[in-house]
Parts: sequence; C-alpha cells; structure tokens
Amino acid sequence: MKMDGAWRFDSPGAMPRDAVLEFDTLIGKVAAQGNRWAVLEQFKRYFAGACGNTAARSSSESWAESDLNNLLWQAAENAPLFIEAFYDGCEALRSDDFTLPEVSRINRILAEHQAGFEIRPPAIIAVGVHEPIPVPERYQSLDEQAQDLVQQSLRDSERLLSEGHPRQAVQEILWLMESVLTAFKGLSAGETTIEAKYFNKIALELRTKMKGQTIEQVLIWLTTLHGYLSSPTGGGVRHGVDLKSGITVNADEGRLYCNLIRSYVTFLMTEHGRLSRSAQE
Repeated sequence: MKMDGAWRFDSPGAMPRDAVLEFDTLIGKVAAQGNRWAVLEQFKRYFAGACGNTAARSSSESWAESDLNNLLWQAAENAPLFIEAFYDGCEALRSDDFTLPEVSRINRILAEHQAGFEIRPPAIIAVGVHEPIPVPERYQSLDEQAQDLVQQSLRDSERLLSEGHPRQAVQEILWLMESVLTAFKGLSAGETTIEAKYFNKIALELRTKMKGQTIEQVLIWLTTLHGYLSSPTGGGVRHGVDLKSGITVNADEGRLYCNLIRSYVTFLMTEHGRLSRSAQE
C-alpha cells in the first residue's frame, strides 16, 4: 500500500494493544472459514514481511498460531506496517471465497482504539494525533524571505518526525515559534509599540499590552510550553536533558508538541497580520 516512505524504516507510532488483540481475533474468524493452518501461514508471511523477516513454515497448526502471535506483536511496533500486513493478508484470500473484513471494519477498530492511522485505498494515512495540523501555505504579512524560512522549518519538522527523530522535530519547530514571535518587534499594539527583542520579553510585553484578548491567554500557554520544552527536566530540547531525571520525547509526544506549536504559529501569524493592517490604516 502507499504510505509515507519514511514509515517503512522508522516507526511513526505503535499499534495500541487492544487493537492488536482485535485484529488477532479477526484473523481467527477468517481462518475458521477454511484450512486454518494454511490461513495462519498466509498471515504469517505478511506479518513477517512487516518485521523485515521471512516466515518459515511452522511444524504444526498450533505452532503456526504461536509463531503468528509473536509476529503480530513484533509488527505492532510499527502501526502502518501492521495495518498493511493485515490488509494484504486479507486481500490475498479474497479470491478464495472467504468472507473478509472490509476497509470500514478495519478503520472502525483503528478509530475505536485511536491508532492514529486509517486506510483510504490505496493508501494508509495518518489521522488524529499522528496527523499534522494544517497551516496556511503563505502568511500574508511576511515578506518572501520570511515566508520561505517559515515553510522550510515546518517541512523540516515534519520530515524529522517521519524519520523517527521527535526531539529534533520539536527542537526545529520550537525555534520557528521563537522566530515568529520576533516578527512582532516594532509593531503597534494599541497605543504603544512592541520594543522587546527576544522571545520571552516580546511575549511578556504583548501579554501586558493586550490584556483581555485571546492572544494574552495564548501567550501564557505558549510561554509555559516553551519553558517546559526548554528545561533539562522537561523536554530537554533547548538546554540539554538532565541525564538523571530528564525525559525522552517519544513519537506520540513529538507529534503532540509539533501540532500544538503549529497551531500557535498559525494563530500568532493571524494576529501579526491583523496588527500589521491596523498599523497601515
């Protein structure tokens, strides 16, 4: 199936445990319709492929079931490849008069367990927590050089996530958030002008001069997130990580942080555009 090519080499997320159990049950229901051993061997071949291995024929039906179970849990470390293996295993049986779960049934299991992916033939796509929040292709209030910088940083962050480097992805987009806030330097906020030059100072000045507006609360959230991600005992993406008590940003957390920051960047650029137009009137 079609999917982001990087997913084949770096897992964008694991399958939820309960989803794996449901797909195992579906395989059992499919196998019950024919030669059970042969069907298990068929699925073994596809799930072994998802693990980067070749499946050898098991010595008995019970061993085939055990070997398939092991392969299921190994493949579950990479959700898109697990989904592909199950789908292709079913499709390989479609011409043999089996009743097979349709795409809608597979997607229902994925949605119920918030797997973060779904099938849209002929592709597997990211949804929910694994799906990047859309951003505008262009921000009207920025010049061409700034436009290119913003879009390149967004692309780099997504690439790093897809390649299995969540900490670096967050680091890149955190840098973008800091850079975007500097665009407010020199803009008018009410009757005054933003004079600060650095991220924290600009955020504080904007909050002070725009009290009671949505941007004030957004800047509180944004500053809190920035502080946590910068801290050695938080995300550790700015000042190094505390090797004794720090944490490692995993793939799901990386997507969460990147999506939060993408939404903040888009909101800030909308506000930047509004203030820029007001200054010109």
